[in-house]
Amino acid sequence: MSRALTVKNLYQKKFETFEFDGPWKEVFGNPSRSGIWLIYGKEKNGKTWGTLLLADYLSKFERVLYVSAEEGADMEFQRACQRAKIDKSSNMLIIEYEPIESLYKRLKTRKAPKIVVLDNLTMYNDELKASGIKKLKQDFPDTLFICVAHEERNKPYTAAATMASKLAKVIIRVQGLCLIVGGRVPGGNLNIDEEKAQLYHGTKK
Repeated sequence: MSRALTVKNLYQKKFETFEFDGPWKEVFGNPSRSGIWLIYGKEKNGKTWGTLLLADYLSKFERVLYVSAEEGADMEFQRACQRAKIDKSSNMLIIEYEPIESLYKRLKTRKAPKIVVLDNLTMYNDELKASGIKKLKQDFPDTLFICVAHEERNKPYTAAATMASKLAKVIIRVQGLCLIVGGRVPGGNLNIDEEKAQLYHGTKK
């Protein structure tokens, strides 16, 4: 049984947060450094590109483990990294798909990254059910998991993605090269590619 907190106890709790700046702070504020974030969207809308931009920005605060489970480390993913202008000195590690059991072992090491991007949850459909997302959050309470999912009928696809959306502190829908940010943050839009996003959304004059 967990200990009950008084309101005073609650207000006295301290939390680790990211000290974002610029346009990132405008839409994300200073979010906590752990928990679940969800990124989802339809194909060819800039999901990988936008996720890489976010991962690269977060790597300024903590080492990021990017699990490129769907695309691997092939030529297209290499080009996506180049398009996102990921620097060679980036504090980001990239691995291809590995089973959840192996990922657990990796995350239990002493120098394990504190930010993990799972791109894409569809690749873990047989291993990571809804309960698996909850278990990740419980087993690694000081880690931030950014789950990337496809979109079907305007909703995140797979049971794990649905659970991630329920647990997520930040939910990002990618549409027309734009990150539409919501959840327990100020919220707003961040264009992945300013000119193309404006053309897509009909805001370019």
